[in-house]
Amino acid sequence: MSNNTAAQNSLTFPVPSYRQGVILVFIAGLCWSTMGLGIRFMEIANVWQILFYRSIALTLFLFIVITLRSSGRPLQVIRKAGLAGIIGGLGLVFAFTGGIFAIQSTSVANAMFLFAAAPFIAAFLGWFILGELVRTTTWVALIIALSGITIMVWEGMASGHLAGNISALVSALGFAIFTITLRWRKLVEMMPTVFLAGLFALITSGCISYMLEYTLQIPLNDILIALSMGVFQVGAGLIFYTIGSKSVPAVELTLISLTEVVLGPLWVWIALGETVSLYTLLGGMVLLGAIAGNALSGLKKKPVPIL
Repeated sequence: MSNNTAAQNSLTFPVPSYRQGVILVFIAGLCWSTMGLGIRFMEIANVWQILFYRSIALTLFLFIVITLRSSGRPLQVIRKAGLAGIIGGLGLVFAFTGGIFAIQSTSVANAMFLFAAAPFIAAFLGWFILGELVRTTTWVALIIALSGITIMVWEGMASGHLAGNISALVSALGFAIFTITLRWRKLVEMMPTVFLAGLFALITSGCISYMLEYTLQIPLNDILIALSMGVFQVGAGLIFYTIGSKSVPAVELTLISLTEVVLGPLWVWIALGETVSLYTLLGGMVLLGAIAGNALSGLKKKPVPIL
């Protein structure tokens, strides 16, 4: 067995039971749902400053995990991601940046609901770029989802939050690009690609902060929150999802991942009293209904768990 093969095999997590997988994916959604609350507790940090410090923690955390899982051969595993890992990592840079800016520019609920459009964008890109077949029910769900997105974007135009809504859709597009690159090269492990995303985001945010003369000497509160988000919100969520997704069918992953969208606005409502507008609620429910309906229709095909 070659060193590359050994490194790849040693990175693979043990397959949990179905019940354990569901719990782990739910915990991943729980971790991801805290992004809005973390950003709301920032004092003055802007998107590039947040991204810089969050990327430091994310990159270091994943490098340590990859090193441990690969028996001390992290660079071999990271190189194995290849061109797909680079493209997927760049896609996640857009997802990270758009996500932070969206939450700073519009309500957490509005941003989270629009993030949820990523599976439909991925389905369209998979059909257009990879030639993947898309079920008729998915096309119908996509049309319904677009109506929900239109409601929220229209409301954003009226309330002056259009930039935030567009940023949320850019974030969803970036995550969709990351998703189809995994399918393109059939990359089983997401961590090397996300590590590259963290590295690219660190370099990008550092360069932009330098060019725009944004100081990185921000309040300690903001630095600590950003660092903790890199480890617990993104990094730990990714690990839980990676392990859990090995025993949970893809359509059920879609449903369970909605916990992020539902819980995100709930945390800021409980902690800060941030409410949801009627149009956001209406558009969000239409979008989530389309996602849930599409996933439930896929259950009839009895998908095979990812092993």
